[in-house]
Amino acid sequence: MSANLMDLLQGSLSEGMIDQLSQQIGGADKEQTAAAASGIVTTLMGALAKNASNADGATALNNALDRDHDGSILTDIMGMLGGQTQASNSSMLNGAGILNHVLGNKQGGAIEMISKLSGLDSSKTGSLMTMLAPVIMGALGKTKRDQGLDVAGLASLLSGTVTSQQQQNPTMNLVTSFLDSDGDGSIVDDVANIGMKILGGFFGRKR
Repeated sequence: MSANLMDLLQGSLSEGMIDQLSQQIGGADKEQTAAAASGIVTTLMGALAKNASNADGATALNNALDRDHDGSILTDIMGMLGGQTQASNSSMLNGAGILNHVLGNKQGGAIEMISKLSGLDSSKTGSLMTMLAPVIMGALGKTKRDQGLDVAGLASLLSGTVTSQQQQNPTMNLVTSFLDSDGDGSIVDDVANIGMKILGGFFGRKR
């Protein structure tokens, strides 16, 4: 079940989509854009799971998905983000509002962490995160509808997604460490340094 959600998100971030996103944020390097997009998906999934780990957070997320995120954004992501395709409501595309709810005061630290991991400039990383937040919520809303999930099912889906990602994706472990930390400054450097070591080792083993 959790794999379906990540597959849906990864499928939405096709090579053509990454090309368009890199142009939208000012002609960024495509490999860096792809790496940052992957980090953003991982970070927001971790944050959503953390928010949904208590009853109030899960209920609020469930209500937001029912109200604003039916998954229709996935039918024409770039058209909706670029304004060529009309969204059913403006809240669906309010990336800044979504990030404020999902990450709160950790938003700046998350951008810095992803920027360091991907090599993408932090201002472009922030723009990319604002663009991708509605896509992630749309994918979550579509999965919730397709699988008929209630509040408990939604929380279970998110926690299962994070658990499976922790086993497959080294970045998820960094994200959960970052989200669980109380500080909002030095931890970013620590996490980024650890991330470089983990990713270096990870790629080293694959060679």
